[in-house]
Amino acid sequence: MRRVWSIAAAAAVLVAAAAIAYHRSFTVPMLYDDTPTIAENPSIRHWGTALAAPNDTTAGGRPVLNLTLALNYAIGGTNPWGYHALNLAIHAAAGLVLLGIVRRTLAPRLGPASLAVAFCASLLWTVHPLQVESVTYIVQRAESLMGLFYLLTLYAFIRSTEPDARFSAAWSGVCIASCALGMGTKEVMVSAPLIVLLYDRTFVAGSFAEAVRRHGRLLGALAATWVPVAFLVLSTHGRGGTAGASAGVTVWQYALTQVHALPLYLRLGLWPHPLVFDYGRLLVTPSFVGIAVVAGLAAATVWALVRHPAVGFLGACFFAILAPSSSFVPVATETIAEHRMYLPLACIVVLACVAIHRWLGRGLVPVCVAVAACLAAATWERNAAYQSVVSIWSDTVAKLPDNERAHANLGAAWLGTPGHVDDAIAQYREALRLDPGDAEVHNDLGSILVNLPGRLDGAIAQYEEAVRLKPGYAQAHNNLGYALSRVPGRLNDAVAQYEEALRLVPKDAQVHANLGSALAQMPGRIDEAIAQDEESLRLNPENGDAHNNLGNALSRVPGRADDAVAQYEDALRLNPDDADVHGNLGQLLSRTPGRAAEALAQFREAVRLDPGKAEVHFKLGNAWMASGHSSDAIGEYEEAVRLDPGYAQAHNNLGYALLGDPGSLDRAVSEFEEAIRLRPDYAMAHLNLGVALAGIPSHEKDAVTEFQVTIRLNPGNVEAHLRLAAILLTIPERTEEAKAHLEEVLRLQPDNADARRLLAGIGGHPG
Repeated sequence: MRRVWSIAAAAAVLVAAAAIAYHRSFTVPMLYDDTPTIAENPSIRHWGTALAAPNDTTAGGRPVLNLTLALNYAIGGTNPWGYHALNLAIHAAAGLVLLGIVRRTLAPRLGPASLAVAFCASLLWTVHPLQVESVTYIVQRAESLMGLFYLLTLYAFIRSTEPDARFSAAWSGVCIASCALGMGTKEVMVSAPLIVLLYDRTFVAGSFAEAVRRHGRLLGALAATWVPVAFLVLSTHGRGGTAGASAGVTVWQYALTQVHALPLYLRLGLWPHPLVFDYGRLLVTPSFVGIAVVAGLAAATVWALVRHPAVGFLGACFFAILAPSSSFVPVATETIAEHRMYLPLACIVVLACVAIHRWLGRGLVPVCVAVAACLAAATWERNAAYQSVVSIWSDTVAKLPDNERAHANLGAAWLGTPGHVDDAIAQYREALRLDPGDAEVHNDLGSILVNLPGRLDGAIAQYEEAVRLKPGYAQAHNNLGYALSRVPGRLNDAVAQYEEALRLVPKDAQVHANLGSALAQMPGRIDEAIAQDEESLRLNPENGDAHNNLGNALSRVPGRADDAVAQYEDALRLNPDDADVHGNLGQLLSRTPGRAAEALAQFREAVRLDPGKAEVHFKLGNAWMASGHSSDAIGEYEEAVRLDPGYAQAHNNLGYALLGDPGSLDRAVSEFEEAIRLRPDYAMAHLNLGVALAGIPSHEKDAVTEFQVTIRLNPGNVEAHLRLAAILLTIPERTEEAKAHLEEVLRLQPDNADARRLLAGIGGHPG
């Protein structure tokens, strides 16, 4: 009974230590691969697809891992708290199983002292800061959960071979089930059947032949779990091209890097500093010392397997567990990763605790508890770096300044932090300095620049470089199309980019929507635009952008205003806070008789939702003007030009609103002149400037010039002809010119009463 209470106390201390060391992890947000694997993983949202994660995520080809994520999602959605709670529970459970393995293995040799050694080893392993990446970083549940199943497989095997055979069959079943579940969690589990065989030979049967004779069926069943793991590995097609021969890293390069990595892992196991979240695509040629260390350890392991089998077993476990990811099979996206030491660390701490016990005897426990307290404090501190996306990538950049991927991810983190756009750009540019050939970073930098005033050309250059480096990069083609669609005269080029993106990904709903938006701006292609928007909605009925685009297209088709309103309402149902849709709906309603008040409400809501966007202020200004509130309109136009000084239409409309105030005539002229400076071919601004100048004494000639420019730019502008004629009639020698303009008005508008009246006044005929 005393032994039972001692074991229970050791287990309780172990769990409490884990909870204390990892308490901070509960406030850590989703990081890096958590986003595609959890937040953007549709397979975890339904139990029917929970075993089929997308291949390009961390859970791809790992159905058991994905199933646990689906369980978390079913309970708490994407709230990170629940995922961290389960991660910590898995880790604590693994620590308890390790306690059981070490105690039962050492009991025949150390007797009662086996519990002390097992407790110390499992405690050090559980609170060691090298484990933080596997516990705090949610998707590395792949490592910790696999580790739990690996340890359970070995523990259940031990229990199945003990003299009391009452539950032998049950433990054998647990052993096989754990092995199979581990294979479905992460491929590193592949070495488990071999380690069980080696354990049997070392601690149970005494030889391989005897192990096979005694436990051949169980060992065979464990080996059979290689079949499903082989199928799962093949089904991922090289994990989306990031692993295996197609990963872009040669076997030799990768193997040499692992020769450098193994001594690093050992050092971090003994002195866990500095710890790095992401080592990037680091490829390293090892030093002579590194080669000597690895070769020496391998040789020592082989020697120990013969002369000191128990020590050799730990060495073999260390190499066997690391072999799938840290030998010669390339994992291009993670050439070095601290989470790979999750299980191998147990080999180090067990060996260390056994050695300390031999040296200090009962002094083992106080020494290890003191060391564990220091390690737990370091784990607590390490979790601080994970508290935000910015902090973890800043920490990584500080420790590995040549890590291009860390700079790029820090750029993305800063981009999500208000007021840090310049910091984001600086990080992306540093990433490109380190690796100019990274198409994804060029694309991401372009996606920042495209939304900054005056940086459109820079965005286009980044997108063009991305598609040059990676011609099959559909997202970059789509983004380039979007940027080009905002450049006057380049809609055809934009359409070509969207069409190339669709050739690469024919079922991308967003690209269809973007193509529809571009086609809608081209003369005579509104039907094609509608077809693209409808195809986008067929592929994804929940695409709010497509509903908005279809509303825009339908609003231009006579008789389909009600259909357009319905599309805008669908878009707002999906995205009620989309300021652009509110603005578009307001614009359509403003053209519908009797719905001016509704239009104004939509524009005001758009401004409330996005007060930093010039276009929504501009549209609200138009609505105020239409309702006769010119002072309110002036305020909105002023805000629009403050937010976007290059907004020519806003300058023009501000000038027009100011025309209603005789005391603001000079200011109105300045606004029209600025609009023309920004867009010299802006006919309406020339017309309005002419109207303003005509109201200022001694500026009639300037007004004539502006009206003439308006007519040159837009020969069918009736108002320009009329106003020019009115001024020319005041100049005796230019009456014939005035008459010609009035006759042109009547040609354009035969029923124009003003033209008829003026012609009659000079003795002309109305035609």
